[in-house]
Amino acid sequence: MRKLFKEDYYRMTGTVYETGLRSLAQWFISHQIRYVYWWRKANKSPNILNRIILKRYSKKYGLEISTGAKIGRGLYLGHPYNITVGGGVKIGDNVNLHKGCTIGRENRGKREGVPTIGDNVAIGINATVIGNIHIGNDVMIASNSFVNFDVPDHSIVIGNPGVIHHKENATEGYIAFCIK
Repeated sequence: MRKLFKEDYYRMTGTVYETGLRSLAQWFISHQIRYVYWWRKANKSPNILNRIILKRYSKKYGLEISTGAKIGRGLYLGHPYNITVGGGVKIGDNVNLHKGCTIGRENRGKREGVPTIGDNVAIGINATVIGNIHIGNDVMIASNSFVNFDVPDHSIVIGNPGVIHHKENATEGYIAFCIK
């Protein structure tokens, strides 16, 4: 848990987490760092105290990331308010989630289920990703896009309904401080 949090901290701040004044200041300034810390802790050790603290931050900031979601290393929460990630969602390494994005379950039809999201993916403001779909690696989902279909590697998705555009290094400049 500690290693994963340190990688999340690095992705969000660009600095290495160390015991000291600078890291302590970031802890108090950045609510997303506190939230991710307690989310990782509640996933690793789901005791009642960890869940209560996580619930408090969840209500305070509108961050609803299910402890049933599986999230890889280097999570980045940008402008972190009203982000929703449903239970069972699988998210890879170095993923950016921005304000208002929703990643969740489709309850009926041929895409019933939850998404699987690859590595180095950026999901923009108010984007929605739902259903039993696969988002590849190096994918940019633009703001306000609606995605309920598979997206191949090295792509940009724009619009509602989403349109896929192939682009090598689609997230270059968006995914900073990557964890290798």
